[in-house]
Amino acid sequence: MRGIELTPEHPIADLVEIGETAEEEGFDTLFSSCHYNNRDPFVVLDRVAAATDEIRVGPGVANPYETHPVTLASRVATLHETSDGRAVCGLGAGDRSTLRNLGYDRDRPLRRVLEAMKVSQKLWAGERVDHEGTFTATDASLNYAVGASADAPTASDETGGDSADADETDKPGEIPVYVGAQGPHMIRMSAKHADGVLVNASHPKDFAWADEQVEKGLADRPESRGDFDFAAYASVSVAEDETAAREAARPPVAFIVGGAAPPVLDRHGIDSERAKEIGERVESGDFSAAFEAVTPEMIDAFCIAGTVETAADRIADVLSYADSFVAGSPLGPDPKEAVSLAGAACDRAIRGE
Repeated sequence: MRGIELTPEHPIADLVEIGETAEEEGFDTLFSSCHYNNRDPFVVLDRVAAATDEIRVGPGVANPYETHPVTLASRVATLHETSDGRAVCGLGAGDRSTLRNLGYDRDRPLRRVLEAMKVSQKLWAGERVDHEGTFTATDASLNYAVGASADAPTASDETGGDSADADETDKPGEIPVYVGAQGPHMIRMSAKHADGVLVNASHPKDFAWADEQVEKGLADRPESRGDFDFAAYASVSVAEDETAAREAARPPVAFIVGGAAPPVLDRHGIDSERAKEIGERVESGDFSAAFEAVTPEMIDAFCIAGTVETAADRIADVLSYADSFVAGSPLGPDPKEAVSLAGAACDRAIRGE
């Protein structure tokens, strides 16, 4: 996969234009980030799909808390239909502070994501589902066919009450599921159960560690599930001027640092107290102060920021561990221009220049 992320903080017409450029630049997958304070990601993805021909489109990543997993499965299936079979599902536990602001308890995140994925796959296959776990679904189904799954048999009583771990022989679905992950348990679960993982990191140190977790998960993966894609979902900021690129990296890095786990901070030698202060400022809405508190060391650790040449070198280092690469927010100080620059950086990294 050679992917790119859109953040719906810009007008939809601009996002569609960026999506068209992404396809022209050779990106094969486009994810839209999912935050309530931005535009609706599924509206954006539908418009991008209508304006493009081949690029896959999907949420990156949707969480199964603020939207019921069955409803979320239907939204992804609808996108699959409107895009002529180009949907991909990015699924993750969501940002803890954002969910807290909405009144949701981010309880048992690994289990919630796993159950949402398994239930979605059954629904996309045309089954009726009874599920009791981190969420409840009673006799749930989609009353429309999902792509090639239209000929799949519907569920009978034996599908009711299945646990998420019971499906040891299921095969990858027509809609690939990528799990957004940072922690060791979520990464291992992804490698065992999903079509791929989106590891939200930007530094080779993090991917060397993540590679170990992926290998542990793959050791328990049934062969029937097919190939697994270990994808780097990295914050990228590219511009012709390196200083401008690094300045544009401050906002996403502030959010990343504020939510980073202590082992991640320790891995990069980041002061935990300063990171905590940034997180508190983000949570309170004091964004300017949070962005200003970001240090050069934090940018180096949590974003691939700089010129095309600088970014290409960093992407190549990441790809020594990961199978594929997604260029994530902010892309650069000028997102439209940055798509082409990010594409050029990916090309140089893949060619080894």
